[in-house]
Amino acid sequence: MSITIPPYLQKGDTIGIVAPAGFMPIEKIQTCIETLDGWGYNVQAGATTHSNSQNYFSGTDEERLSDLQQMLDDRNIKAILCARGGYGVSRIIDGINFKKFMKHPKWIVGFSDITVLHCHIYSNYKIATLHAPMAAAFNDNGFEGQYVQSLKHALEGDNAWYEIPVHALNKRGEAIGELVGGNLSLLAHLIGTDSDIKTRGRILFIEEIGELLYKSDRMLWQLKRSGKLDKLAGLIIGSFSDNADTDRPFGKTIHEIIHDLVKEYDYPVCYNFPVGHTGENYALKIGVGYKLKVGRGKVQLEE
Repeated sequence: MSITIPPYLQKGDTIGIVAPAGFMPIEKIQTCIETLDGWGYNVQAGATTHSNSQNYFSGTDEERLSDLQQMLDDRNIKAILCARGGYGVSRIIDGINFKKFMKHPKWIVGFSDITVLHCHIYSNYKIATLHAPMAAAFNDNGFEGQYVQSLKHALEGDNAWYEIPVHALNKRGEAIGELVGGNLSLLAHLIGTDSDIKTRGRILFIEEIGELLYKSDRMLWQLKRSGKLDKLAGLIIGSFSDNADTDRPFGKTIHEIIHDLVKEYDYPVCYNFPVGHTGENYALKIGVGYKLKVGRGKVQLEE
């Protein structure tokens, strides 16, 4: 079953902004709104971006579900940019009705907890989505940088072509396959659910933030024991930012942990790809075919 690519954006199209998980003050979304407007798009901010919630979430489960559902069903909205991730999409994913979205696909943009949406849509409907910077990335002049600009290029239909330096633990080779992945803890969390992804023959990318080394090791073993790492076309290791160790050291760095876990496989592996919870976060189209080249002097990823 081939992947469906949502229509790319034209000047004058409308981008909806929602907060389907954690709370984010509207003030921190303003630069994003102004930038999208400057790019030539109309912006429709959902109710969850103006939430007066007093807890972690941007609204109740019902409010967040309703806001996202309205954006999915509105044919005038051509893309949905999630304001932030955090946690919460798992609580509402089974209540979303994708019937109208299937008939009229649109780009879903975000990362972190939005991994749930990416995986669910890819697994169940084979519609491409966009793992890319969210609202906070536009702040502090981030909208001028290459990573937010990669989101603009992706929405407008430009084919991605990224080149990065080599890493000492890279495993050289070439791979072609549909790109899948996202946040490690969410990928492990989705195993055994209706949102679980198949990885055989795909290029998988993973990233993480703020996890103790032993917890990352445990989640990686969950991927391995469930067969997610067995028959990959290739593996991309994004940023593992703010990872910490226990008082009694785990004994390995995160890259050493991953290297030991996948060294038996013969597919190419690259480390330190700019995707994840840092300012260096390239836009990647989930479900779209990419070519990964891990060479002696450079690493290339291209559509």
